[in-house]
This record gives sequence, C-alpha cells and structure tokens, in this order.
Amino acid sequence: MTIAVGDTIPDVKLVKATENGPEQVQSGDYFKGRKVALFSVPGAFTPTCSARHLPGYVEKAGDLKAKGVDEIACTAVNDAFVMGAWNKDAGSSDITMLADGNGEFAQATGLTMDGSGFGLGQRGQRYSMIVDDGVVTELNVEQPGDFSISSAEHMLGQLG
Repeated sequence: MTIAVGDTIPDVKLVKATENGPEQVQSGDYFKGRKVALFSVPGAFTPTCSARHLPGYVEKAGDLKAKGVDEIACTAVNDAFVMGAWNKDAGSSDITMLADGNGEFAQATGLTMDGSGFGLGQRGQRYSMIVDDGVVTELNVEQPGDFSISSAEHMLGQLG
C-alpha cells in the first residue's frame, strides 16, 4: 500500500549523512515535532537528480524555510557515504541527506521503482512530500521519467 496524505510516516531506520560520518536515525523520531520538506530521488549523482532536483532545493532552501519548513531532507536508496559525497559536491548545509541504503523506507512508504533495466535495482521513486509532526500533509509522486511536481518550486506553491 502506498503512503497517502494524512498517513503517519513509517518508522524505519535511516542513516543521516553528517560531517562526522553516518548517524543512524529512526524516521519516526526524525520527523516528530517539526515540518520537513522531504524529496526522494532514484539515485545520487544520476542525471535529472543532479542537474535539476537537488539544485532546485538548494536554490529554494531559504524560501522553503521562510514558509515554515524546519528542515529540508533528501532520501535515496544509496548509502550514507554516497549521499554525503553528493551533498558535498552539489548540495548545501541546508539539505539533510537521509540514506535508505536497504530501501526499507522506500518499501515502507510503498514508493519503490524497479530500476534494474538501468542497473540500479530496486530504488525509491521520485517524489516530494511535506511531513508535519510525522504526518504527510502533501504528497507529489512523479510519473516514470517525469520531473515537475516533486520540484522545490511546486512545493513552494503548496506552502502558499
């Protein structure tokens, strides 16, 4: 079953990429008590993710925070070392990288995709969501190959 607006975020282990190395976090704890703009990409360093998705959130981080977002987070089915390197290369300190190395978060939300045709295996779909105190208030899942409704610009419009 796919997560929907009004659902509580599933409580699974993620790994936060930090300057001091990987730090395990429970998603239930991470999203509790604050408003988080979460976006998911099929993979760090992949073309659309690197050229458009992450840069849009980096560029619009201040605008998102001005509209009440406490934290901006990116998740992907990659390890924390790759996510950390990607953030260092193309991201910013305004973006928290949440590695879903085993795909448990993607599976728990029901937002997986089969990228085996590209040598990627099972991955998370491209999407964005607003999570307010652990509850999904906005959810924008892209169709395969698309990039529009999961953008930072689209999310800014939802925050009104």
